[in-house]
Amino acid sequence: MSDLKLDVNIAPMRPMQGAPAQGPGDDPMWSPMSATLIYGQRDAILVDTQVTFAQVDALSDWIDSFNRRLVGIYVTHGHSDHWIGLGRLKERFPDAAAWARPKVHERAVFEATNPGLSAYWQGIFPNEVPTSPVLPERLDDTSIDLEGSELQIIDIGQGDTADSTVMHVPSIAAVVGGDVVYNQVHMMTAETDENARGDWISNLDRIAALDPSIVVSGHNRVGAPFLPTTIAESQQYLRDFSRIVNETETVEDIVSAMLELHGDRDNPRVVWHCAREAVKNRHAA
Repeated sequence: MSDLKLDVNIAPMRPMQGAPAQGPGDDPMWSPMSATLIYGQRDAILVDTQVTFAQVDALSDWIDSFNRRLVGIYVTHGHSDHWIGLGRLKERFPDAAAWARPKVHERAVFEATNPGLSAYWQGIFPNEVPTSPVLPERLDDTSIDLEGSELQIIDIGQGDTADSTVMHVPSIAAVVGGDVVYNQVHMMTAETDENARGDWISNLDRIAALDPSIVVSGHNRVGAPFLPTTIAESQQYLRDFSRIVNETETVEDIVSAMLELHGDRDNPRVVWHCAREAVKNRHAA
């Protein structure tokens, strides 16, 4: 059994194309993104990709610096920002497989083939992402072997989207949490209601029960340490969001209350988006 190590590549928060700001902090920005390399003496596996061509090229150079053979790329969930870079990566690492669990694969196929979502990605990152993205292959196993060490895949369910997964690396007490855990970045709750957020909080308890020493978030502030305290911090954010949505009426009031509690997190554009969705869903109910 090989002694594994872990390192994380984080693409900083950056501007994107989008609707003009409707209030302070609502400028079109994309949150920082993480891609995690788990490696042994010879081989390595990447968890999630970056988004734009430039980000993926920088990620590829970073992977090369480890002098390991990239044997696989694992995708934690179906949101395109975590796998749309596969084609560009495979140009540099043609022998690397790309995997996603069945429900994650299903969501990725939907995102790749839905005209509205395709237009969305081309709209926010024009000429920076592929028009025909490469998809991960369906992975039916719940573990991946890396030099004799087991990388365990947990179909955890609700995160910032349904049917999310996390990767547990017991030999180094690490969890790569995808978008189930957030680290000093505003949490994307737009695909959830209060019940789904309750499920999300419970799933974070499942991660905590693994007793990890290292927790990597899919959206992780540059320089923020990968601490297990991010689990409880994510839970508190979700509780606060649900409470504030129930107590306030307008988008502006939700944003103001959330920023008062969590204003030190990256990318308040996310709060504006999620507040709009919460108010819209309330009116549709």
